[in-house]
Amino acid sequence: MRTELCKLLGIEKPILSAPMGGAAGPDLVAAVCGAGGYGVIPLWGKPVDQVISGIDQVRALTGRNFAVNLNLSFPYLDQLQACIDKKVHAVSLFWGMEPSAIATAKDGGLVVLVSVGSAKEAKIAEEAGADVIIAQGWEAGGHVWGQVSTMALVPAVADAVRIPVVAAGGIADGRGMAAAIMLGASGVWIGTRFLASTEATIHSEYRQRILSATETQTEWSHDLYDIAWPDAPHRALSNSTSQKWREAGSPSPGNRPDEGEVVGHRPNGDAVLRYQSYTPLQGTQGNVEAMSLWAGQGVSLVRSIAPAADIVEEIYREAIEVMQTRRGVA
Repeated sequence: MRTELCKLLGIEKPILSAPMGGAAGPDLVAAVCGAGGYGVIPLWGKPVDQVISGIDQVRALTGRNFAVNLNLSFPYLDQLQACIDKKVHAVSLFWGMEPSAIATAKDGGLVVLVSVGSAKEAKIAEEAGADVIIAQGWEAGGHVWGQVSTMALVPAVADAVRIPVVAAGGIADGRGMAAAIMLGASGVWIGTRFLASTEATIHSEYRQRILSATETQTEWSHDLYDIAWPDAPHRALSNSTSQKWREAGSPSPGNRPDEGEVVGHRPNGDAVLRYQSYTPLQGTQGNVEAMSLWAGQGVSLVRSIAPAADIVEEIYREAIEVMQTRRGVA
């Protein structure tokens, strides 16, 4: 399954690991790259020295291409320059549409991946010089930019641009990958499935809740987990925090049940507040269940823990098998 995307990124399997906040560290990114896929490491919101360190850590583990994920709603110019100076292969830009950022990255010699939630945004990104469009459907876990489902968004974007399109949102197995390819995507962007990889740096309780969740047990909200990142719609597992909030009538920030309560602490000892945007990492203490447990609607397909390399291979092989069975082609 060699697509145009594979040639552009220098990979064998058109599978990209989503940045997933703090859940995707160097080990996960390197493992995906080593399996023939393409890893994306989230380094946004970090000081430049930590961006440089993060790049070096990945490079110490793999000689393959990877991307650095930057969030355009947070300061990013210095971080982008660091990526250029370090000559990383690519940057993944999300949470906003900044043609100037795309142009700067291109001028710096980087491949540019841009996440969008509509065909209109995809056209803007292409015109600005983007190399790859990440079409993120509403089913996606974590922070969700648009409100169109993957099934409707991917073909609309694929028809709107000439550059490779990567499907994101709700894809967690080879069947989903095959469907995305049939819709016009050149590859897939997977997050929730990799939360159950051995390399994911999340708390064990978070992982177990991923493994036991059904497709109906995620919730999309505009401002539930808004502390530290306001006005950023997101999807997470239903839990005691979301239940209390819904039962109270989904009040706006400032009027929510138990607002300001400390529900735990980060590994470094910093407090985690109820309604805070925070990925529960290994070493987190406290009521992890009440924290923001990001997950997409494909979570019901995640039922086992496995090395990231095995997940890449399993999804890829299943996709080929499905496409051969359904279409009679290799």
